[in-house]
Amino acid sequence: MILENDHPIERIMDNALVKIRSFIDADTVVGSPVTTSDGVSIIPISKISMGFLTGGGEYSDLSAEQKSEFPFAGGSGAGVSVQPIGFLVSDGKTIKLVNIGEKNPLEKLMEIAPEIVESIVTKAKK
Repeated sequence: MILENDHPIERIMDNALVKIRSFIDADTVVGSPVTTSDGVSIIPISKISMGFLTGGGEYSDLSAEQKSEFPFAGGSGAGVSVQPIGFLVSDGKTIKLVNIGEKNPLEKLMEIAPEIVESIVTKAKK
């Protein structure tokens, strides 16, 4: 909530935080499940790191007559990093956490692909 008597830096900070909240939510950390045709659910899990910076200052010409409010200049910035760390895999009977670790996500998915295919084939035979 922005009030008329807020300092300009407060307005910048409030505005930046509102915008950050609008794109960061719980679905970013624990993603939406993806369900395969055989009923296996895969839920991505990520690590989020965030940094925020804001600053500003008031400037005036000291030779000019003193004013009640000086001109203001300010700015803010934010950075967000989303790093996948693993997947929860459920076939309806068991739940398994697949940690990506130091490998890239595609390499880890390729490692567990045979297990997923085996699960699909087993269910197809039944």
